[in-house]
Amino acid sequence: MKRRKRKKSSLRKFVIAFLVLTVLGGAGMAYELYSRVYQPNIVLPVNVGEKYIYIPTGAEFNQVIQILSETGLLINANSFEWLATTKKYTTNIRPGRYRINSNLNNNELINLLRSGKQTPIQVTFNNLRNKEQFAGKIAYQIEADSVDLLTYITDTSFLNSNGFSAENMICLFVPNTYEFYWNTSSKQFVERMQKEYEAFWNADRKAKAKKIKLTPFQVVALASIVEKEQNIKKDERPEIAGLYLNRINKKMKLESDPTLIFALGDFTINRVLNKDKKVDSPYNTYIHKGLPPGPICIPSINSIDAVLNASEHKYIFMCAKEDFSGYHNFAKSYRKHLRNARKYQKALNKRKIMR
Repeated sequence: MKRRKRKKSSLRKFVIAFLVLTVLGGAGMAYELYSRVYQPNIVLPVNVGEKYIYIPTGAEFNQVIQILSETGLLINANSFEWLATTKKYTTNIRPGRYRINSNLNNNELINLLRSGKQTPIQVTFNNLRNKEQFAGKIAYQIEADSVDLLTYITDTSFLNSNGFSAENMICLFVPNTYEFYWNTSSKQFVERMQKEYEAFWNADRKAKAKKIKLTPFQVVALASIVEKEQNIKKDERPEIAGLYLNRINKKMKLESDPTLIFALGDFTINRVLNKDKKVDSPYNTYIHKGLPPGPICIPSINSIDAVLNASEHKYIFMCAKEDFSGYHNFAKSYRKHLRNARKYQKALNKRKIMR
């Protein structure tokens, strides 16, 4: 009897131990599963509350892992991979720019990346000389490649279908700040810019352009000259615009130094010399009458509106003031202009500005 009782006691202890181990093992597995799914798995540098990651268009899962690993965001890459596979994120990758914070767990991170809920980016461009600079500036801010964007906007079929030429197509882009998703393609970007262009050239602006006998393209071309003639004192721009309109109406050459600098392609020049005025270029307004074939920069909205709201006066000459204040001396006669020019040249010589 005693032996039978001992056997029953041993069996009971074994069953209890087995049950305890099973419960503990189950609890351990449950905790491991919970950790893989719900424990924060993102680490950010000290004092950094959020960070952005960029998932390229066409990226595969191994690239996503590489991006997360290279940025040092994941605490445990294995748990992320396991849950991503379980939730089928590996076959549902959405490109874009995603904001990551340190409180995200694997489940939240995967849901974010799988949802495609990007954080928009503010795209800004201004003070750009040419289409090459423009393409580079845009490509720095969105996914579209600069070469691809440049190829798209200079394609003959694109130019013809939209009424642009290779010289004036830059008129399409009105400098401002626009909201885009990072993974915007060249085509998508340009299509948005076309809508912005149409909205900018509303009935009021078109009527003002017609009043001064210029097309929107010509307004932008003149605005680019005004922009480069006066990039410091914006309040003087309408007066400069009025001066050039006077010269156009009198069939005079514009004789604008900024157009000459554009023709020479050397944007470091501070002082135009007489020999520069002989350069063979359609942008040389010392040789050719009227406006150049296209803008010499992408002018600001301020400069465009300065042309559309140009001051009415009789000035046809101007020269930078000798005090280097950024303003100009204006003149109605060539004799007065020569006096102003001599004062400025003397000031340049005094400061030893030769080029």
